[in-house]
Amino acid sequence: MRSAKAMKNVISSLVLQVIAIIYGFIVPKLIIESFGSNVNGLISSITQFLAYITLLESGIGPVVKATLYGPIAKKDKEQIKNILKASERFFRIIAFIFLIYLVILSIVYPIIVSAEFDFIYTMSLIMIISISTFAEYYIGMTYKLYLQAEQKTYVTSIIQIVSYILNTIAIVILIKCDASIHIIKLVSGIIFILRPVMQNLYVKKKYNINLKEADKNYQLKQKWDGLAQHIAAVIHDNTDVAILTIFSEMSEVSVYTVYYIVVKGVKSLIRAITGGIDAAFGDMLARGEKDILNRNFEIYELLYFSIITVTYSCIYILIVPFIKVYTLGITDANYIRPVFAVLLVSAEFVWAVRQPYNDLVKTAGHFKQTRIGAWIEAITNVVISVVLVYKFGIVGVAIGTLVAMTIRTLEFIYYVAKNILNRSIFVSFKKIAIIIIETLLIVCIVNMLPELTINSYVELFLKAVITAVIAIIVTLGINIAMYKTEMTLSLDIIKRNFGRFKRKEKQDV
Repeated sequence: MRSAKAMKNVISSLVLQVIAIIYGFIVPKLIIESFGSNVNGLISSITQFLAYITLLESGIGPVVKATLYGPIAKKDKEQIKNILKASERFFRIIAFIFLIYLVILSIVYPIIVSAEFDFIYTMSLIMIISISTFAEYYIGMTYKLYLQAEQKTYVTSIIQIVSYILNTIAIVILIKCDASIHIIKLVSGIIFILRPVMQNLYVKKKYNINLKEADKNYQLKQKWDGLAQHIAAVIHDNTDVAILTIFSEMSEVSVYTVYYIVVKGVKSLIRAITGGIDAAFGDMLARGEKDILNRNFEIYELLYFSIITVTYSCIYILIVPFIKVYTLGITDANYIRPVFAVLLVSAEFVWAVRQPYNDLVKTAGHFKQTRIGAWIEAITNVVISVVLVYKFGIVGVAIGTLVAMTIRTLEFIYYVAKNILNRSIFVSFKKIAIIIIETLLIVCIVNMLPELTINSYVELFLKAVITAVIAIIVTLGINIAMYKTEMTLSLDIIKRNFGRFKRKEKQDV
């Protein structure tokens, strides 16, 4: 049952992320072509600054989900109501804090960028972009977390898929009609408000949950530890754009965010894979099934590492050719930055490596025990980036991110091995060493092939297919040789659960 739900969640999440990636490619491209790199950089910078108060899923969210796993497994409806009520109360406090932050940002930020943009122009854009974020806090996040803990992430995925499609259509039409950037972002924000509204209505109707019956004095444990971790994570995740905004030009912010479109898309796909699994691991921990958890995590770890090896090998090779085609005809900034590309992809590869361990820590509810590492990561990133940005510019902030990511990843691997799985850390280090070797081998093989001239998406697609085939052959070949038993079990699990999922779909029809 858990495996079937996980498969359903993974498939729906992957579809969502494909839609989100398409949205992420289309919209910035249209904005750059219609309004220029500076406006695109401004929007990206505002979005990142708003994210500093995004104290949502990555902070309190994991705490709420970790607390819900036990009551859901026991079908304790009263306790579920208490947890959801406490969550709703906390998120609404955050929503009002967000409003205070928004007022401050609307005054201070336009002054920072006043050399390039008018004060009223920037302030009004900030207010418009913030609409959907406030709605998510105030009415939607609690129910989204409940659906995830119930292993029904596919419900939220479907709602988001619809909102992305509607948004993309609306933005394309508005740009064709020569609408202003303010009107475009306003319509976009209104459409995204539909997401929390639909989540709210679905849960109330499906589960008949009335939070008025909950204990108003119930308190979430570790909520401040989860919040502290997320504050550090938000600082870390948004350091690069913030530092470039302050110490560089908006065109450099635009360059960074265009490259980040690619790695963000890949990160979204990785989150889709891991997001459908963590609830199943949470259920195992809630039931005390340690042996089952260890056995399943071993298989999942190997399968997951195989996926990210293929994915990031392709990104290393294809990111600069993609940027070249994507920015063809755009001359107001230099978008071809191969050194920056390698550093950025390396940092995100390290991030991907740590995700299974990061998710297991959150699922187990070990927020207090790992909060110091979060702050070390954030501070390291800020300090190194500020020091290096003067001499190396955009490359300097990428170095800061890579170093900080590596430190935090090593901490997660050590902590999970010693405190959750109770195994040697060298089990993970061996797998990581192998995926590094596989990645280097794939890059070397592809680079030894005759050079393809890439000036269009068709030529880019051809190289992507060749690269992906080589990556899959190398990765599967080495992994089958090194982990024959585990790889066989992994493929059997996928085949069995996919077949079960297809039978369920036929029954539903």
